Amino acid sequence: MFASMLGFILTFVFIFIFMIAIVAGITQSFSSDKEVTLDKKSVLHLTLDFPIKEITSDNPFEMIDFNSMEAKVNMSLFDINRNIEKAAKDKNIKGIFLDLDMLDAGFSSVYEIREALKEFKKSGKFIVAYSEIYTIGAYYLASVADEVYLVNEGYMDFKGLQLTQLFFKGTLEKLGIEAQPIRHGKYKSAIEPFINDKMSEANKTQLTSILMSLNNSILKDISESRKISVEQLNIIADSFLIRSPKDALSKKLIDKIAYKDDVINIIVNKCGAKNIEDIDLINLRKYNNVPNKDKKYSKDKIAVIFAEGEIVDRYSKGEGIINSAKLSKLIQDARLDNNIKAIVLRVNSPGGSVIASDVIWREMILAKKAKPVIVSMGNYAASGGYYIACMADTIVASPTTITGSIGVFGLYFNFKKLLNDKLGITTEAVKSNKFADLGIPDKPLSESHKLIIQNRLDDIYNGFITKVSEGRKLSINHVDSIAQGRVWTGREAKEIGLVDIVGGLNKAIEIAAKKANVKD
Repeated sequence: MFASMLGFILTFVFIFIFMIAIVAGITQSFSSDKEVTLDKKSVLHLTLDFPIKEITSDNPFEMIDFNSMEAKVNMSLFDINRNIEKAAKDKNIKGIFLDLDMLDAGFSSVYEIREALKEFKKSGKFIVAYSEIYTIGAYYLASVADEVYLVNEGYMDFKGLQLTQLFFKGTLEKLGIEAQPIRHGKYKSAIEPFINDKMSEANKTQLTSILMSLNNSILKDISESRKISVEQLNIIADSFLIRSPKDALSKKLIDKIAYKDDVINIIVNKCGAKNIEDIDLINLRKYNNVPNKDKKYSKDKIAVIFAEGEIVDRYSKGEGIINSAKLSKLIQDARLDNNIKAIVLRVNSPGGSVIASDVIWREMILAKKAKPVIVSMGNYAASGGYYIACMADTIVASPTTITGSIGVFGLYFNFKKLLNDKLGITTEAVKSNKFADLGIPDKPLSESHKLIIQNRLDDIYNGFITKVSEGRKLSINHVDSIAQGRVWTGREAKEIGLVDIVGGLNKAIEIAAKKANVKD
């Protein structure tokens, strides 16, 4: 038996070491910064079929496709746009091939890539887009191209935007769980799936407004690129007129129905070549290792700090979160570094802990006293995400950013029926003081308990709107009227004073450089 156990352990250790070696080899290959040289007739091949995040993960296992055991593309939104900017000035790059199957990005990220491509077009180089399936996000991006192609039996989703929400009230009731919400802000809707079986009128109002604003922004940009009126685009969507590639062609949403090899031949011709072997279709990962010889550097720096994920306290760990201590330290380091003349905080967060948000907010205040602080908003900068942003000198958001949600809520679950009636579990407690049992899971909140929690939430809400009032130089009454937990798009937020400028990260960096008088 001992020999069998020893054999099992040795086999496990061998497999573990073998897997580590494979991972190390693949990640080393992926992260290699070996310089790449380009052919004179090269085309940047953008296949954005990976999750587009603000920053890349440090987790080596996220860099591997375990089906093929090959390295996955793992590039941030910033990296993508930086390479598009580099390609515009690269004399060896003749154009961009947008290969848009399986685009995985939020509308704000798509907007920023689209803006980078619009800037690229000023170089006079071509952009060709192709897909087998155009989601609305993929077509929004593709529409900026000089020519848009769809495969013969392809599909285009062009029927408008919709949002479906699940509600769990009935499920909780069947399980014997009672949800007891406490909130300040009638639009603060995160609790609604647990207490309602449908949307409240307030939530339906704000979500409809959000969808219409997003739709209008997207159609406006498509209209400008494709030379089709917004009115006509709405008619196409309302009547569901795009049911086949031929429909898309007849309505001028695409330029031609073509297979991928046809599109590649078109690209070959645009490069003045005879066949595919005469050009280099270089992918994003490989092009990232092409040196940017035109890049100028200044001794004066602008710090770009990325805050992506749920905002959590200093003791929380994991991927995709904003740890208050770590982010505060990054902001502090930038504040104390004399070579850094301005700070750009890139926020992509739906919110989180009020304590953690407050800790970060304090560091933003200290930074603002020392140098210009600009906030750039990504797909989301809501609730705690707006909390940490509100004191910036300038706030920049894309038209499709989801922001606001200035409100606060608590949600308490009473498991009494589940424990007592369904599982046969009972509890008994003794206490030293009146409120020591606040939070016991098998007791409903008493009225006095609810009042205590409500008063605390009211205090937090009042502190939140006071910070927004001071940071945005708006009256408390105005902030309260646009707060109440309501979410807004970036375009709407600019109209009501929560945002200064509509634009992306590059715009925020430009503003920071101007305020700090940083050249190049």
